[in-house]
Amino acid sequence: CFLSLPAQISICRDLPNIEVITFSVNGISDLEPLNQCQNLSELYLRKNNIMSLNELFYLKSLPRLRVLWLSENPCCGSDPHHYRMTVLRNLPSLQKLDNQAVTEEELSQALVDGEEITAPPARRSVENSCPEPTESSAAESMTETESELLNFSLEETNKIRQELGMKPVPRDKFSSFSPRETDCNRKKRNNVLNAILLLMKELDAEGLEIVQQTVGRRLQAFRKKELQEE
Repeated sequence: CFLSLPAQISICRDLPNIEVITFSVNGISDLEPLNQCQNLSELYLRKNNIMSLNELFYLKSLPRLRVLWLSENPCCGSDPHHYRMTVLRNLPSLQKLDNQAVTEEELSQALVDGEEITAPPARRSVENSCPEPTESSAAESMTETESELLNFSLEETNKIRQELGMKPVPRDKFSSFSPRETDCNRKKRNNVLNAILLLMKELDAEGLEIVQQTVGRRLQAFRKKELQEE
């Protein structure tokens, strides 16, 4: 399963079998929902709003995580060596960090130079809200279109997978949601839709027939309502 979502990531708590997630340029700040994704092997978090490396606490329990892209987040700080050593000390199973292969020498050095993270970050007082875009994220919205963001996410994901000898992710496995959408209702609708499409893969023929019948009835009701309004 592959997933690309806007800033609301709480849906990940209900997707424990997800394997690849792309959250690049999405205003993500809290990684706690990923704690349940035990099959997660690739996580792309470039250009978000992750303030503290303590967020790595939620990734330490993911046994299959091999690829992490965390660059261009506030938590990276001004000391790239300390940042990389800290990430590798806490996630020693990584094969690639920020599009750079992890070496055995780095893993050994991380035990000396890296900081051990033993506790999660302080919890924020406001949960499940739709934050207003910051000045920097607003600038991103003006310069990167929805299509460009989707293409970049797909490109960066497949570049790393190719270098690791893995098959590329088909374009139809990615969802073209835009971080420029700031309306809460629209974001929630998109999250629900993505979850439904993912969970449908778990249904057998009988279950799919039930979904098809239900969708058919719902569509008829909507069309009838539209005709009445006209």
